[in-house]
Formats: sequence, C-alpha cells, structure tokens
Amino acid sequence: MPSYSVAQIRRAEQLALASGRALMPLAGRAAAEFIAARFPPEHTLLALAGPGNNGGDALEAATRLLTLGYTVRVLLPSGPARLPPDAARAWAGWHAAGGETQTSLGSGDVPDIVIDGLFGIGLNRTLDADWQALVDTVNSWNVPVLALDVPSGIDADTGAALGRPIQAHWTLSFIAATVGLSRPGPGQIAAGERHVDSLGVTLSPPA
Repeated sequence: MPSYSVAQIRRAEQLALASGRALMPLAGRAAAEFIAARFPPEHTLLALAGPGNNGGDALEAATRLLTLGYTVRVLLPSGPARLPPDAARAWAGWHAAGGETQTSLGSGDVPDIVIDGLFGIGLNRTLDADWQALVDTVNSWNVPVLALDVPSGIDADTGAALGRPIQAHWTLSFIAATVGLSRPGPGQIAAGERHVDSLGVTLSPPA
C-alpha cells in the first residue's frame, strides 16, 4: 500500500476539513465497524482516549459500539477539559449516549479488546512515565488491540519506538498509511496487520 508522511496526511486532512467534511465521526465509524466485523457484542471493550484528536476518534468508536450493544469503557487519563474542539464534541456524544469515563485503570479490570487512541500520528517525544506504565499494562494483558492510525509509542514518520510502544494486533490508519509503518523496524512490528480507511479523502500518489 502507498505510504505518506505525517505532513502529507495532515495537509489532506486540513483540506477535507476546510471543505466541510467531518472526519472524526467517519473515523470512529470505521473503527467500530472493524471491531463489529470480527467480534460479537458479547465482548467487552476498553477504548484508550488520549488528549488529542486520536482520542476523539476512539471516543466516536466507543459511542458507536455502545449503541450496537457492546459493553464499552473509556479510559481518558487526561480528562475531558483540555480536549481539542472536535474531540470534546466526541466526548460529549459519548457522555450523552450514557457512556462513562474513567481516568485510571481498576485492578484486575481486563477487557476482551482494546482500542488504542492515545496518540496517533502526532507523537514526536518519548512516552513519559505515566503513559509508559499504561502502555506496559495494556501490553501485559495480551488481548487483541486495534491501534488507530499508529500504535501509541511509535514515530509515524520514522517507525522508531518512542519508548515501549503498544503492541497492536491490527492498525487501522485513516486517510493513508504512514511511512513509519511501512519500513522494517519497531513501527512495522508494533502495527501488526495493517489496514487503511481513506475516509473518502483522496491523496496524490506519493513521490
């Protein structure tokens, strides 16, 4: 599959948003449909929602899965107050649907499936101690993980590990695949099986 830099994907995203296209609900629906195609509603899910728009994608997916009858919990470690506008709307939709948000994990509270929406393509620094502890805990569960865009802890452009990354079973990239997941190395390993949903956004072939 063709792969693109973060800058190229961001540019396409901004053009789509400027044209009035709401991408976050589309991303959430794509992620929810990915899960629903593989697991029946008897499974429990934990959506990890980070402080940015990747967290909003996870919240949109969680809301849709909740309405489909899944048992879904959302972990939002940073809380909702500092979410960017689109992600804040996604959190409000989750709350309105009856979803509950927690800021820390309960002991022994292991789900059947995890959605990783912590950082996405924007991460460019090493995971700090608290985020690393969360990622380590999720990896220790050894349950299926769907990463949105990029496994948390991976540099989307280089594929380098920024700490110990989420080890995903699948990565669902939105708009286009990133260069960092196409190169042999930590990114490709952490991504697992790679999928792309364009969300209806068209990019020119990469140079």
